[in-house]
Amino acid sequence: MSLPEMMRVVEITKPGAPEVLQSAMMPLPSPRYGEVLIKLAYAGVNRPDALQRAGMYDPPKGASPLPGLEGAGIIAALGDGVTGLSVGDEVCALLPGGGYAEYVRTPAAHCLPVPSGLSMAQAAALPETFFTVYSNVIMRGGLKAGERFLVHGGSSGIGTTAIQLANAMGARVFTTAGSDEKCNACSKLGAEQAMNYRNVDFVEVLKAEGGANLILDMVGGDYLPRNIRALADDGRLVQIAFLQGPKIELNFAQVMMRRLTITGSTLRPQSDLAKARIAEELKHKVWPLIEAGRIAPVMDSEFALDDAARAHAHMESSAHIGKIVLKV
Repeated sequence: MSLPEMMRVVEITKPGAPEVLQSAMMPLPSPRYGEVLIKLAYAGVNRPDALQRAGMYDPPKGASPLPGLEGAGIIAALGDGVTGLSVGDEVCALLPGGGYAEYVRTPAAHCLPVPSGLSMAQAAALPETFFTVYSNVIMRGGLKAGERFLVHGGSSGIGTTAIQLANAMGARVFTTAGSDEKCNACSKLGAEQAMNYRNVDFVEVLKAEGGANLILDMVGGDYLPRNIRALADDGRLVQIAFLQGPKIELNFAQVMMRRLTITGSTLRPQSDLAKARIAEELKHKVWPLIEAGRIAPVMDSEFALDDAARAHAHMESSAHIGKIVLKV
């Protein structure tokens, strides 16, 4: 495959609001040992991209300064040591950064085949959310069939993925969202109860059901003590973000007396090996569910790469249901 020397990108010109995202030209990156170069068709837009743009989420050492943590496209070049993949293969991939570009490099072990029946746009919406949800709900949270599972932000990319995955695993799914329209969308995805947090107390609803066995939360702040009250004895709380802040006072006596577990993780700082393990689990346990039509990415909207600023503004308005992608 013939490769150009330069590529179109969207860069962060300075920390700030969406308008600091500007189009530019940069040299193509070269794949290093164990990496592939992907010619992207679409890139996913995620909350960490906005945090990086605002100067609140620095990329790891050695990662591209460009935002973009997932995408789908065609393998354009292979680094040394790569086996099992070929130039021309269609893949979607978890990226260390650099997804707002025509080309991106990423470890080969973080690539997954585009599931049959899915478009490139849909495939680009898979990696960041599915890696995050599977690793936290299944691998870390240990969700089992029949358990009561609560996910906050049910209409987000994370939420729509978590609802479908937990439902496919045989759990009873509860969720919160910020409007009746969003709650209806969550119910259609398989949520047993979708609660409008503006007028429904999720704590009371879950307590009436016996408490949640597992909660996936990205809100933080004053949701932490409320989540503790909503858990069943021996319940688990998995924290993956803090939209309302990471610091809150908590009476730890309840955690001890009720044998609760509080844990959490964030995906980007994990080792390449850890991410490769998640990719392998997804390929064998979740990709068949996608190809069977039991789980599908919920797509909200598509923007051109040069319109990344508009995509960020739309995401930060919280008006979306599901995933936002950029057409490269």
